[in-house]
Amino acid sequence: MTESLLGPDDTAWFAERGTALVRNVETLIRGKTEIVRLVAVCLAAEGHVLIDDVPGTGKTSLAKAVANSIAGTMRRIQFTPDLLPTDVTGVQVWNTGTQAFEFQPGPVFGNVILADEVNRASPKTQSALLEVMEEQQVTVDGKPIAVPRPFLVVATQNPVEHGGTYDLPEAQIDRFMMRLTIGYPDHGAEVEVLANRRGGRSVDAVAPVLTTADIDRMIGITRRVHLSESLLGYIVTLAASTRRRPEVRLGVSTRGALALAAAAQAHAAADSRTYATPDDVKALAPYVLGHRVLLRPEAEMSGLRAVDLIGETVAAVPVPSQRLATR
Repeated sequence: MTESLLGPDDTAWFAERGTALVRNVETLIRGKTEIVRLVAVCLAAEGHVLIDDVPGTGKTSLAKAVANSIAGTMRRIQFTPDLLPTDVTGVQVWNTGTQAFEFQPGPVFGNVILADEVNRASPKTQSALLEVMEEQQVTVDGKPIAVPRPFLVVATQNPVEHGGTYDLPEAQIDRFMMRLTIGYPDHGAEVEVLANRRGGRSVDAVAPVLTTADIDRMIGITRRVHLSESLLGYIVTLAASTRRRPEVRLGVSTRGALALAAAAQAHAAADSRTYATPDDVKALAPYVLGHRVLLRPEAEMSGLRAVDLIGETVAAVPVPSQRLATR
């Protein structure tokens, strides 16, 4: 099996490259090491990120810094009510010279896609992201056209401004591997941000430390990180437990369990391990599963949050006792 070929040298290289990526992004995004690491995990696990935060906390800068760090292309899509699906994916244009339609790629054809204020566009336009996020391709006249790899969508929405917005449907939220909040930096980090800006340092000054080929290799390593049967059972039990909670009207889907398994693989590789453990799953569960749980209205009115429910579920489900590291 291909999985057996993964060795300590591979994961050591992964950890070294992953650390270089995080440190490079942190030269601009100060005081948010954990958030940057989680975005790096999503990148290596071929997932996508939804960031819920107020304006001015560095969402755009984070996406640009990641794209610059991997020598990749970044495309920004400002979602507005009048945005059309073809403004996202691209459009067929008639070429008078060849007397044929030619496809003009939209901004979704890049390595890091910033979908800014994604909830301001209509549901029809939001749905234009569904296929490309899931399958990394756009279908035009029945013909699939692949987007560049690596491919990471970083979508943002403002949690305190709801005028003129459309709630993301559950099907779209479920396609994001993680839902994050950057938050304000602490005092020291915010002073550094101001000093950097006064010194003329901007996101354009972030130089590449990895190539897109490096990211492709990291993706390949992530896929080969060992997941024991007992760990897979643990992930499935966590997901199933959310569906049985009386406070929940919609629990974690099978796609959510798959996302947690993939994220755990990347998290393990970043720790120089060839195998994932329950600790990887526990560390990632709030970010990967929290946005996939819909609470009943009475539970929300009582002050319960989905992320708290995930924490309670993780604490209640027994950790598998079987030895996980077999390679």
